[in-house]
Amino acid sequence: MATLGVNIDHVATLRQARGVAYPDPVEAAQAAQAGGADGITVHLREDRRHIQDDDVARLRATLRVGLNLEMAATDEMVAIALRVRPADVCLVPERRAEITTEGGLDVVGQRRPLADAVARLRDGGIRVSLFVDPDPAQIDAAAAMRAAAVELHTGRYCEPRAAGAITAELGALRGAAEQAHALGMIVNAGHGLRLDNVRPIAVLPHMEALNIGHSIVARAVFVGMTEAVREMRALIVTS
Repeated sequence: MATLGVNIDHVATLRQARGVAYPDPVEAAQAAQAGGADGITVHLREDRRHIQDDDVARLRATLRVGLNLEMAATDEMVAIALRVRPADVCLVPERRAEITTEGGLDVVGQRRPLADAVARLRDGGIRVSLFVDPDPAQIDAAAAMRAAAVELHTGRYCEPRAAGAITAELGALRGAAEQAHALGMIVNAGHGLRLDNVRPIAVLPHMEALNIGHSIVARAVFVGMTEAVREMRALIVTS
C-alpha cells in the first residue's frame, strides 16, 4: 500500500503573492497531518519563489512525520540539507523560467555532480531520491550512484496528448517501478496526480509513496486542507 506525502509549496505561493506572513506552510502541514499525511514535502527553490529557508527549519522542528526536501543538486542546497537534516532529500531538475518542474533529471548526462551530491547527503545520514522519468537508462544511472530511491515523474501520464497515451505511460511507469525495485531502490512517484487519476499509480508494483501537492492545495480551497488530504489518502489506501 502506497503512502501519501503532501507537498505544501503552493500554500507558500499564496503567501508570497502578497508578501505577508499568511497562510503559513507550517499550519498547512499540521492540517495535512491531521488528515493522515504520511510525510510532508517542500521544494526549496534557488529563487525562493515560495518555500523559504525559515519554513524548512520550522517544519523540521515541528513535524510528527518525515520531511522530504526537494532541491537542486547545488552546493548551497546540499549545505542547507546537511544543516537541517530532513529524513529525505529528493534531487530534482530546476530552471528559473519554469512554472513547475517539467521533467526528470538527466542522471546519465549529469553523473558527476549528481553522484557528488548523493554521496555527500548519504554520508550525512539522509536518504536520497532522484526524480526521474520512467526511462531505463536513467534508472540504471540512479542505481549506479547508490541513490536509495527514485521518484518516478508522472507528468506525462497525467497530461496525455494522444490516444492511447495513458496506457503507454502506465506501461512505462510499471516497467520503471519493476526495474528500480530489482536494482534495490525504493520506488516513489509524483507530479500532476489528482483524485481522478491517482489510483492506477497507487497500485503500481512496489510503490512506496506518492508525493502530491497542487491538486490537494487546490481542493483545500473548497474543503479545507485536512479534508483534502483525507480524501486523497482514502483513494490511495483503498486502491
